[in-house]
Amino acid sequence: MKRQDKLPIRERAALTLRAWRTVRRFCPGLLGATAARAAAAALQPFVSVLLSARIVDEIAGERDAGMLALWTALTVSVNFLFSVVKGCFDKLHSDRENQMWCTFGRLFSEKQLSMDYADVEDAAVQKQKDREKNNLFQFGNGLAQFVWTLRDMLQGAFSVAASAGAVAALFASRSSSAVMDSPLWLLLLAAGMAPGIIGNARLFRRNNALFLAWCGRMEPYNRLFSFFGFTLCQDDARAKDVRLYRQDLSADRELTKLEKAESGERGYHARYAANETLAALLSGLSYAVCTLFVALKAYFGAFGAGGVVQYVGMFAQFGSGLQKLVFTFSDNAVYTVHLKSLFAFLDRPNRKYEGTLPVEKRAFCENGDTDYELELRDVSFRYPGAAEDALRHVSLKLRVGKRLAIVGRNGSGKTTFIKLLCRLYDPTEGEILLNGIDIRKYKYEEYLSLFSVVFQDFRLFAFPLRQNVAAGGEYDADRARDCLETAGFGERLRTLPKGLDTCLGKELEEDGVEISGGEGQKVALARAIYRGAPFLILDEPTAALDPVAEAEVYERFHEIAGDKTAVFISHRLASCRFCDSILVFDGGKIVQKGSHDELVRDESGPYHALWHAQAEYYSA
Repeated sequence: MKRQDKLPIRERAALTLRAWRTVRRFCPGLLGATAARAAAAALQPFVSVLLSARIVDEIAGERDAGMLALWTALTVSVNFLFSVVKGCFDKLHSDRENQMWCTFGRLFSEKQLSMDYADVEDAAVQKQKDREKNNLFQFGNGLAQFVWTLRDMLQGAFSVAASAGAVAALFASRSSSAVMDSPLWLLLLAAGMAPGIIGNARLFRRNNALFLAWCGRMEPYNRLFSFFGFTLCQDDARAKDVRLYRQDLSADRELTKLEKAESGERGYHARYAANETLAALLSGLSYAVCTLFVALKAYFGAFGAGGVVQYVGMFAQFGSGLQKLVFTFSDNAVYTVHLKSLFAFLDRPNRKYEGTLPVEKRAFCENGDTDYELELRDVSFRYPGAAEDALRHVSLKLRVGKRLAIVGRNGSGKTTFIKLLCRLYDPTEGEILLNGIDIRKYKYEEYLSLFSVVFQDFRLFAFPLRQNVAAGGEYDADRARDCLETAGFGERLRTLPKGLDTCLGKELEEDGVEISGGEGQKVALARAIYRGAPFLILDEPTAALDPVAEAEVYERFHEIAGDKTAVFISHRLASCRFCDSILVFDGGKIVQKGSHDELVRDESGPYHALWHAQAEYYSA
């Protein structure tokens, strides 16, 4: 570990305490199971050594058959009891530890859902997230390392505490030699054990530095391995292309390169193993010094053969416990560096102002007033890091009940316009007003509730159909059926084995049903209708539908939109004929505005060219 990577003790303590609170929140029961398992693992050898020493004393002394049988039975019974208890704690701990990987995923899920949408689309932020996820899930660094180290720390502390009394009794025992009873032996033994303890600490730090550097070198390889080894060949969405274009051969070539990169790390593995071997040698020398002292005390009559077994065993437990404590303190210096990086990502602040004003629920006013007006005043927007604006000086008004179509070539600014309207981004210049008030002043969640959106890249979930339609809202079966009927999914609904309870996909249910892309688009449309928001935004809502199904959607367009404002994005200009007004985007600007008939008559405008290009294509 580089010197500049080392953290002050106070900061390490604060990070460790936060890790404790995080694990306790996300993995309830894990810390208690870890403590119970560590206590059982530390106390079983201690009790076993004490009882075994009594058996040896009885064999070397009176040889009373009754006492020998008693001690033997007690030893077997206690060890059996400890084995049962330890087995239960091991199982409990194992279950909790297996669950922690899923619960750790919630850390990133909660952060992803709570961060500004601009950060969700920011490549640098997502790269930071991927780095922290790989660091935790690929290497176990940070929170997982804290859990594992905590187990060793507690076991070491229990071992030292349990054996400390016996070690003290060893020094208090009297022999026939005044030299062996001298308190100076305490200093001599400490001096004999010091090289092992100090040497182990340094070797642990050296290996931790090697491991930290290795993690840094392997991070890009792990990311590539994850993609080529798992994502590419196991992703259903890529399956057709992988098979057709034999991308598995590309994956094999890349994986071979990664294997060569890993084989180039032999020096790291050799140095790591050499340090562990040297640490074991130093521990063995310390143990030999303690064993020699016990043997000399016994030789001069301080205790019998059973005492030798007892004290040698206790010294072994004492030394092992000290070694674990040294290791955990050294390891703490490593995982707190990872914790600091993880918490820096989780603490990444949101810059979006979320407002405090409640959005007036006009749709529920007693007088029936549903009048909302959205206005864009000279709005421009540039994506972070981009050289040019994606939208330039856009001004318009949207009132409830109107139908607005947006057309234009790819990259003309249509999707950016929708993102600003839904306040996924805030304008770089200008302002967006809802009923005359800047939308940034409204409560963010309440403002979002005004919009039902079907994105072109919509997603359905491996949940029952009813949950896909109702989403996060309260579920009303009759309403869900009506929305599916309106969206054109009614006929398919009547064929589903469990109706609204049919699970979509087979990820969670074996009897789940796979639906086509067009059917999925209808479900997404039903979800938008079910939400019942005053603004309905449809981004290429018929792109996956066949011509007949598309015509059915157009025929139901006014029924679908109801009294809502409908914003309709499409490359198929025939759909624009159903709208009151059409906006033509080009280069981030609104270059034309009007009804279909008006725009078609303007032969100099881009809409006329687009319309006739499509008309000629279909007539040809």
